[in-house]
Amino acid sequence: MFYMDLLLSMVSSLLLIICVMVSVAFLTLLERKVLGYIQIRKGPNKVGLMGLLQPFSDAIKLFTKEQTYPLLSNYIFYYFSPIFSLFISLLGWMCMPYLIKLYSFNLGILFFFCVTSMGVYTVMMAGWSSNSNYALLGGLRAVAQTISYEVSLVLILLSLIFLIGNFNFLSFLNFQKYIWFIVFSFPLAMMWFVSCLAETNRTPFDFAEGESELVSGFNVEYSSGGFALIFLAEYSSILFMSMLMSVIFLGSDIYSLIFFLKLSVISFMFIWVRGTLPRFRYDKLMNLAWKKFLPVSLNYLFFFIGVKIGVLSLLF
Repeated sequence: MFYMDLLLSMVSSLLLIICVMVSVAFLTLLERKVLGYIQIRKGPNKVGLMGLLQPFSDAIKLFTKEQTYPLLSNYIFYYFSPIFSLFISLLGWMCMPYLIKLYSFNLGILFFFCVTSMGVYTVMMAGWSSNSNYALLGGLRAVAQTISYEVSLVLILLSLIFLIGNFNFLSFLNFQKYIWFIVFSFPLAMMWFVSCLAETNRTPFDFAEGESELVSGFNVEYSSGGFALIFLAEYSSILFMSMLMSVIFLGSDIYSLIFFLKLSVISFMFIWVRGTLPRFRYDKLMNLAWKKFLPVSLNYLFFFIGVKIGVLSLLF
């Protein structure tokens, strides 16, 4: 019986990962299409019907290209950091709140915190092991940025954990049956979205890969397969953060089609922001994280603690 359960979990995980990878492929197509229309052009429309096969031809092109290695790079770390990057971003999907309990995570939120924290190291390793000044600067920027925004990300989630009194993502489903959390914590939801943009190194917070000053940043020395894996990891994280936002703030009924519609809308917003906003200045990024988001999220945390204690004292 135990082996059957183990086999079922492994097959389900494999199916989940395949679905995520296909979603990532079409998210890249959606991004290129949307950015095309924002810039008043067409985007990919030649390969297949309306460019539907473009992501697959891109994948074939990238993985069949010749792999180059900088002579002075730290080869082992240089080679494995893109692989670990994709592995960690896919590992995060394991705490997705299935009602069939693929992996019954009573501490799923803590697992999510651990996985997102690990993601910083892969970017740092990729930047450092290339032994290039541009790549190292990009890696350092990414580390400083991710650490800054992870603090507010944790505090925002902690506020809601105090409300639901549980570390399981499935609890969000039960507590949002009648009202979504975004209704009474709208500023928190907006801060969460901006922090997700910073976490996933997206515009306007893409300092780790600032083309204008760092020639593509931490991944400047990567070509073919290595670059493709870093690319896949980034888009997998975007989808995961979109899923998480719809679970936490938008009522997490995972078995309804509307849930996936919400997920798609949030992913579209990631792309929309990229097509609209210019890159932040680095000091403004730090200013926003430490002087704006941190005080507001801390105040919300104390407010929710007060609400919880007040309700409990009234009940008992």
